[in-house]
Amino acid sequence: MAEGNDSTEKTLEPTEKRLQDARKKGDVPTSKETGNMVVVMALLGIIAFVLPLQTPKVVDALTSLIDQSASLTVATGAPGVARLGQIISEFALNLALTVAPIFGVLLLGGAIGAAIQGETVIAFERIEPKLSKISPAEGLKRLFSANSLVEFVKSIIKVFAIGGLAIWFTDQAVRKIWMTSGFLPEFLPAYLVEASQKLLMAAAILLVPIAIADIMWRRFDWRKKQRMSQKDLQDEIKESEGSPEIRSKRARRRRELSQQRTIAVVPIADVILTNPTHYSVALKYDPASDMAPVCIAKGADLVALRIREIGFEHDIPIIENKPLARLLYDTVEIDQVVPVEHWEIVAEIISFVFDLKNNKPRKAPEGSVLRTRLN
Repeated sequence: MAEGNDSTEKTLEPTEKRLQDARKKGDVPTSKETGNMVVVMALLGIIAFVLPLQTPKVVDALTSLIDQSASLTVATGAPGVARLGQIISEFALNLALTVAPIFGVLLLGGAIGAAIQGETVIAFERIEPKLSKISPAEGLKRLFSANSLVEFVKSIIKVFAIGGLAIWFTDQAVRKIWMTSGFLPEFLPAYLVEASQKLLMAAAILLVPIAIADIMWRRFDWRKKQRMSQKDLQDEIKESEGSPEIRSKRARRRRELSQQRTIAVVPIADVILTNPTHYSVALKYDPASDMAPVCIAKGADLVALRIREIGFEHDIPIIENKPLARLLYDTVEIDQVVPVEHWEIVAEIISFVFDLKNNKPRKAPEGSVLRTRLN
């Protein structure tokens, strides 16, 4: 029973595939507090920078419309309707151009908020109707979760903090009005703008650490939810790589293809070194381009036998040198040159082989034997 519990306990860190699958489903860490912070900062930017520039334009457009109302003539019938539509269209265009920067700031704030949170995904699976969303059991589970507790604590902090700030700033603003002598009604709009800026600035400063803490919590909680059990990891490996039987077949097929490629290049070898029966190493050397002989094929047991058979079929010299053949088999990979510490003895063998090809027979190097038959 203990082993069964261990296999289902989610204690393993999520794999990259697990995280990618969650993102594809739209399951990414999102912070509402970041959105709230960005909205407050956007409002602060609008009040501080946009409204002082755009408000006079709106006032001018309304004033112009009102001033021209007495002199505007609108006929009856279709011409009158067309003229009225023209007047309204001109006013609406001026108003839209004036208000457009406000929406631009809000859109920029939304983009900055998304960038701060990291990645944004669009997944239709998140909006599909599911029974679990209206299940009372699932609802209670979400209600008493750690995430709900964090949300509750954040809400309490925000209510008391921002509510306290609003009360304090309002009290200070009203006191300043009563204590300022000669305060005229026309001063009120500018005074309200200034007080709103101070309140939004304080709220933004307060929301910054809350947003940072919320982002960190959301990412931690999201990654914790993506943790895997041993069984999850095994299932993922099976899904991505297949069952052990399939992996074994693939490995066997790769070995077969590798052996086929190895055997296919044996006919171009200059010499084959043997052990004499267990190992075979085929070397190729081109003095014009190669610094040292290159291992173009090697094999053990049956593959070694097949290399020797092809060597005899194509009249490739086969040199028996037990220690050298085993050493090269263990230390040199296919398409790699012979290590420098073995150049001297390999060079003697290559020289001997080239002399044979040039009809200059001589004694084989010490420790090496020219094979004349296949064992």
